[in-house]
Amino acid sequence: MGNILNLNSKTRWNDSYEVFQGESCKRRRLSSNSCQYNARLIPFLPDEITMQILARVPRIYYLHLKLVSRAWKAALVSSELFTVRKGLGTMEEWLYILTKVKDDKLLWYALDPLSRRWQRLPPMPKVGFEDETKKGLISLPLRMWSMMGSSIRIVDVIMSWLGRRDALDWMPFCGCSIGAVDGCIYALGGFSRASAMKSVWQYDPIRNSWAEASPMSVGRAYSKTGILNNKLYVVGGVTRGRGGLSPLQSAEVYDPRTGMWSQLPSMPFARAQVLPTAFLADLLKPIATGMASYRGRLFVPQSLYCWPFFVDVGGEVYDPNINTWLEMPVGMGEGWPARQAGTKLSVTVNDDLYALDPSNSLDSAKIKVYDFEGDTWKVAAGDVPIHDFTDSESPYLLAGLLGKLHIITKDANHNIKVLQADMQHEHTESAFSQLIMSSPDNSTTEDAESSAQSQAEFWKVLASRSGISAELVNCQSLKI
Repeated sequence: MGNILNLNSKTRWNDSYEVFQGESCKRRRLSSNSCQYNARLIPFLPDEITMQILARVPRIYYLHLKLVSRAWKAALVSSELFTVRKGLGTMEEWLYILTKVKDDKLLWYALDPLSRRWQRLPPMPKVGFEDETKKGLISLPLRMWSMMGSSIRIVDVIMSWLGRRDALDWMPFCGCSIGAVDGCIYALGGFSRASAMKSVWQYDPIRNSWAEASPMSVGRAYSKTGILNNKLYVVGGVTRGRGGLSPLQSAEVYDPRTGMWSQLPSMPFARAQVLPTAFLADLLKPIATGMASYRGRLFVPQSLYCWPFFVDVGGEVYDPNINTWLEMPVGMGEGWPARQAGTKLSVTVNDDLYALDPSNSLDSAKIKVYDFEGDTWKVAAGDVPIHDFTDSESPYLLAGLLGKLHIITKDANHNIKVLQADMQHEHTESAFSQLIMSSPDNSTTEDAESSAQSQAEFWKVLASRSGISAELVNCQSLKI
């Protein structure tokens, strides 16, 4: 009996020990799981689910969400999150506008077209001057600096540099070109003392920061850029030669997937080679005055310059399939609207090529669309509401955003204004096409009044912001 009692007592003690040990292990497991949950972006919720939630939050709130914690900030600037956004179809297209303010300082602003709210981007990095003497800059012939015309105002830029003490310490990206590809903005080249730079800077909207990218093969200022097959093309511009600035005919392409530049055939400028005399051939310098990505090719209008004279000579077309330059269609080259000393701006929206024709006064500006089959430019909208800022280098900008044409300009109070074309039949027939036949250029006296009223209602203000001291420089749209 005593043995039985002793055995039962021992068994009960062992059971109690095992129960105690089990409770202790369970508490340790719960404590471990609690630490694991606390390490997650949202406690007790898998990070995969949290990423799905964040991917559905509008980007305009990301700057505030980054303040939650370091882990949240890391998640919001990760490529994983934006891969999820792409898969969910929650990518957003924003408009980025570059402005120039006092002391030639460049500022970027981003517009969310859905909330109509603006965000200011981080300042562009300071770029040091190359090791050259002031004497080399001052001795450059002003005739060469002024070759490009009043719209670029190289003389004014250089003279303003010479008039400031700190001007030779840092360069505010004067003459750089802007392009956007693969979800990033690129600032290419520009002047540094007497030289054009090779440097390229990349703005990543995911990280909201600037970083240096692979440099171009040659220094360029005032070059033209275009996007084709998710690659960034740059052509022309000016560089420094032995006698001063000289125009470039070379071209190159940047692949953001590899981070490498590749050489392209140089623009032949075939029309410039048939000048009647050797004197004119030496005097007039061929330059690219624009670029448009259209129908799978790059269209580059060209001019011959010798300030204050310029002569449009049509243009050339780069076909990436055969890696060759071809002559631009005659009607396209001769009718391409020009702005100030031959500069030609354009934008492709829904496979249509648009340009703004300021005529003799910006108050009578028109939107023109290129008819590829007929090789002509047609008026798509007249009486575009743009004010005449003759002293501005860029009184307006063109952009394609959300599948619609936009004009960025300034109103009478000098506020920056984003105008959107009101396309009522977005999925059937473009409102532009409906207005072509009823535009003032094609209408009779009887329907001119009704046509003017229709075109006055064609534009609507998408957004605006104060810009009293700002001057428009460039704009790009990005979808991420």
